[in-house]
Amino acid sequence: MERRTRTRHLIELGGLVQKARLVELTDDDRATLYGALLDLAARAKVAEADAEADALLALWKRRGKRAFDAEAETSIVEETP
Repeated sequence: MERRTRTRHLIELGGLVQKARLVELTDDDRATLYGALLDLAARAKVAEADAEADALLALWKRRGKRAFDAEAETSIVEETP
């Protein structure tokens, strides 16, 4: 059961990479994707050292929520006859 939960979690994370259009932007280059993610992690780590991590994570969270909300609104509009 734990393995199935982990697999689902990893699939959902991959879906986020797809939703962010990173696959298209990087021409599906795994090294580029990995490098971009490592850059994000490094930025968060630097912010953590500067005590700005909370603000950075809050910014990313707001952007993500807005994107999810916009996507939900778009799908509702498309489904409306």
